[in-house]
Amino acid sequence: MRRIMVSFLFAVSTSTLLWAQEIKPNWPIPSELKWEEINGYPMAYRDAGEGTPILLVHGSTSDYRIWNAQLTLSSASYRVLAVSLRHFYPERWDGTGTDFSIEQHAQDIATLIKKLNLGRVHLVGHSRGGAVAVEVAKSRPEVIRTLVLPDGSIEMPVSETAEAKEAGDFTKKLIGTLQENLKTGDPAKAAEVFVDMLSGPGTWLRFTEPTKEMFLANIYSALGDKDRPITTCADVKKFDFPVLLMTADKSPKKFEFMYSEMRKCREFPATVVIPNAAHGMQRQNPDVFNRVMLDFLSKH
Repeated sequence: MRRIMVSFLFAVSTSTLLWAQEIKPNWPIPSELKWEEINGYPMAYRDAGEGTPILLVHGSTSDYRIWNAQLTLSSASYRVLAVSLRHFYPERWDGTGTDFSIEQHAQDIATLIKKLNLGRVHLVGHSRGGAVAVEVAKSRPEVIRTLVLPDGSIEMPVSETAEAKEAGDFTKKLIGTLQENLKTGDPAKAAEVFVDMLSGPGTWLRFTEPTKEMFLANIYSALGDKDRPITTCADVKKFDFPVLLMTADKSPKKFEFMYSEMRKCREFPATVVIPNAAHGMQRQNPDVFNRVMLDFLSKH
């Protein structure tokens, strides 16, 4: 019996060790990052400061570095966490696999919040990250203190007008164009077209080399991207936390259009427009962006 028990314990410990090895990152983790096993994936994140947690979720073809200018918020009595979602840098993903979706990323965010014992967080989702944040709001509202959507990619049922159709098709056309351009084997050109569609002609050429490198490090994640989930009025009416809607004066009109659709379901404060900026407003005008966000967070 003793031999059986020892063999059993050895088998269990060996199995546990192998399982732990399976989820260890197979890619280098930059020294400034932490990581946690989240739903079977080694999820990396930047963690700065102490206090009420702000969790920042990046959009398509980017990663935690898109929020570098927001890490200073930790000096204002906040703990700021900037995540890199599943299959984004520091992993270099080729777009193959079945575990890449808005819903999966939302599950990962909710699990990370629980695992780190963050309680209720100020959840900030930019662009596609806004779609992720909205899915968290729909499925796990108990982890959210406030919801902040700078050009948050929320998709709602729209009418058959030309304006509505253009807004409804914007993201699908944007991602579809990127996916097709990646097939040509010129990721830099594909990234340039994508960025310029979002933020205006010439934006890519004005990027710094580190910013270009960030986009190129994540560009093939677009191959795994799928249609955004649809959010209904019934979903929006259940949001029982303060919501900040943001856009920029040079952002695509699609985002404000969808915010207007949200307001048909229930009352939301007016959208805050960040001046002298486009879709990447948190990088292009960080002083105003941070001031607006801190003012909102300080009230909640």
